[in-house]
Amino acid sequence: MSTRKVVVIGVFAAISAVLFLLDFPVFFAPGFYKMDFSELPALIAGFALGPVSGVAVELIKVLLKLLFKGTSTAFIGDFANFIIGTSFILPAALIYHFKKTRTMAIVSCIAGTLVMTVFGSVFNAVYLLPAFASLYGMPLDSLIAMGTAVNARVTDIASFVVLCVAPLNLLKGTLISVITVLIYKRISPILKSGSGRA
Repeated sequence: MSTRKVVVIGVFAAISAVLFLLDFPVFFAPGFYKMDFSELPALIAGFALGPVSGVAVELIKVLLKLLFKGTSTAFIGDFANFIIGTSFILPAALIYHFKKTRTMAIVSCIAGTLVMTVFGSVFNAVYLLPAFASLYGMPLDSLIAMGTAVNARVTDIASFVVLCVAPLNLLKGTLISVITVLIYKRISPILKSGSGRA
């Protein structure tokens, strides 16, 4: 890995960490779910420098956040952010790596968004929500009730992830994908300069 690539990864990870801290709630999910755009630099790095670089940005982002802000969820939320973010970055960057065209960029972003939406929903149902319930010493039904307060159709864990978690990941992936497709070609020559990549 060249010095330039290491520097680019570090800079993008720092930007990603700042975006990670600038999260905000969404109206269709309980308040402990937040939207952020921290995967944007990771996706751009993944496109420009390869899938491993994208995942590296995602990992360093979480480590920087822990370093400067710590954790309020006993690392559960931070681990989840990395895993779910990687489920978006990795497939998108891998697909784009094989054919670097605008059309393939769109296809790869759609694929990454769908993978993140499906995986994120399953991960929340199987691990994250039970882990949060255990962490805060409350029954899982109490978390589901928070979803019901936002959307009356939320009645169990399945409807919770379908109506709250999946839309959040779908919206996040879509917005980040659109921004990436719009700006990537303009900045990619700068990122790839001297990296030995076409």
